[in-house]
Amino acid sequence: MKIGFIRHGTTAWNLEGRAQGSSDIPLDERGNNDALALAKRLVGKGWSHIYSSDLKRARETAEIIVNKACSVGLEIDARLREVGGGQIEGTTEEERVTKWGMGWRELELGIEKREFVITRALGFLNDIIETHTAANNNVLVVSHGAFLKQLITEILPDEKVDGTLANTSLTILSYEDGRWKIDSFNDIGHVR
Repeated sequence: MKIGFIRHGTTAWNLEGRAQGSSDIPLDERGNNDALALAKRLVGKGWSHIYSSDLKRARETAEIIVNKACSVGLEIDARLREVGGGQIEGTTEEERVTKWGMGWRELELGIEKREFVITRALGFLNDIIETHTAANNNVLVVSHGAFLKQLITEILPDEKVDGTLANTSLTILSYEDGRWKIDSFNDIGHVR
């Protein structure tokens, strides 16, 4: 079984450097175009199912893929939501430093704790493994940068997965004999 993890397309807040978290921001024009380019890349690659976060930017990315590339059912799952940003949602780095100082990352600002993110991420992943491994299905999952990065680092602790996941990036993992392996990481070859 393979899972293709996709980060949603760009939004206006991405371009402004604003923390999105669980704020429900739609794709911008570039995000729509990049999702279409990714959809074209995925045509005929044997993806059998697609799951998406319920937030607009991920759901819209997934809908473009379904409509243009993979005529499979789309399942929405709130467990795939981005890490909740608490009080930092909607702010830029400069605004955070102005409001809370350089050490804002050490403050309790209502940001969702890693253990909660990992619990919901692994719950989702275990359901996918249970549902799709025996049938050897290949599954696409459209979600969010911080969420996907935390999940991938959790299931592949010995792999070096540095950097931010790019918008509409495709990371493909193989699952065999109870182990995960990276086939490709943060691939944006479809974006010009």
